[in-house]
Amino acid sequence: MKNTIKATVISLTAIALQSSLSAAQAFNFEDPKGVNTISFTLDAPLETISGTTNGVTGTVDYDPANPEAMSGTIVVDATSIVVPNPVMLEHLHSEGWINSGEHEEITFDAGSVSNVKKDGDTVTADIKGTFTFHGVSQEITAPLTITYLPGKLKARNGGDVDGDLLVIRSNFEINRSDFGVKPGQATDKVAEDVEVSFALVGYAAS
Repeated sequence: MKNTIKATVISLTAIALQSSLSAAQAFNFEDPKGVNTISFTLDAPLETISGTTNGVTGTVDYDPANPEAMSGTIVVDATSIVVPNPVMLEHLHSEGWINSGEHEEITFDAGSVSNVKKDGDTVTADIKGTFTFHGVSQEITAPLTITYLPGKLKARNGGDVDGDLLVIRSNFEINRSDFGVKPGQATDKVAEDVEVSFALVGYAAS
């Protein structure tokens, strides 16, 4: 009986220790360097439109020992979206298009992670979540590459703060009509499909 109790205590202690060593960290994606950028392209028959946004914030909880449990939200300030042509930029933000004055945020809320493959500190997976744009929410699935960089915060940002980095990369498409942006209109100049790509760095100070 004593041996059984002792074995149980040892087992529970080991589980608790493992849990404490591999607890999820909260990574902040409001980049102090202002480098985080999301790019997008619409490739229509008559025109290709490319733009960016660096108004990225959000928090992602990530445990390198359990990437399937990844959760969090990435937020984009829609008013920060830019394209090179000033007239096109004005049209883009108008009520007829993305209407950023009313719909100020674009968000992705992580739901579930699947098809996880690990290679050292890098993980590839599919992430399913809720994408909200132009006041419309749709469930999407996107490929994701996650790189966990322990102890690299100071090397990237400088200063005296130690901590870890999390880099998330993805490339996926949404359809503007699915989100109520001029459904089926002006497709010769403004493509229906919007290709989105990013490599975002989040940090967790220790």
